[in-house]
Amino acid sequence: MGRPARSRSPATVPPPSATELRSTKISFRSRKIVKTPPAKPLAAAAVPPPAPAPLPPVLPALSSPGEIAAALRHLQVADPLLSAVIASSETPTFAASPSLPAFHSLARSILYQQLATSAADAIYARFLALLPSASAAVASDTVTPAAVLALAAADLRTIGVSGRKASYLHDLATRFAAGELSDSAVAAMDESVLLAELTKVKGVGEWTVHMFMIFSLHRPDVLPCGDLGVRKGVQELYKLKALPKPEEMTAWCERWRPYRSVGAWYMWRLMESKGAAAKKKKGNVNS
Repeated sequence: MGRPARSRSPATVPPPSATELRSTKISFRSRKIVKTPPAKPLAAAAVPPPAPAPLPPVLPALSSPGEIAAALRHLQVADPLLSAVIASSETPTFAASPSLPAFHSLARSILYQQLATSAADAIYARFLALLPSASAAVASDTVTPAAVLALAAADLRTIGVSGRKASYLHDLATRFAAGELSDSAVAAMDESVLLAELTKVKGVGEWTVHMFMIFSLHRPDVLPCGDLGVRKGVQELYKLKALPKPEEMTAWCERWRPYRSVGAWYMWRLMESKGAAAKKKKGNVNS
């Protein structure tokens, strides 16, 4: 066998000298860095604000001609169960105009609070007698803030008005005398504002304001959700197992809008008729 070929060793390359290194050095030229200002954000396209929701129509008072008939037509269509109550009950009537000015009506409401009707009637008659020139014909003209403020608490106690109620009457009269409230302002307020303003008066709560709005101002769409009679009526009408809570009444009576005052009136009649039927049945059993 022949010998393998002898490989050649590679030629040795000497390292570069210092002169060569200097001559081959790469020079870098500094570059000026230009800062680009941040881009301005694009202006958002102007979006017009949403159109305000249309306000519900302001309905005439229930004492206006044709309003009760309109309310009954609406309720009979909207609630078949209530329609049956309407058919078996008398038609509600409201005076052609508020029977008393706002101040007088609210003062009377305070006097009647938590009293039997007969006792309240007697105290109210004595209250009118304390005022100058009081008579049935002109009573609404004599029950004024000034006349009530002229009565001392002691004077009111002599006719059976408690000291607490006397303070309520004086607070009401003070607010009317100071211009915080007035008959015209009360008539112009919507239900939510009126409730907020009148409940600032000592002794005037939500129930009192609701009764005032229905029976004095004849507002058509007031739901006295805290009234026990109306709550019991709703329970009876819809055959509910439990008495509806005040906060649940709005949902149950929503279909009555915008005549919830009339729907509430029929709940009182429903409970009256149920009570009369129960009394009659009891009498037949005992006889």
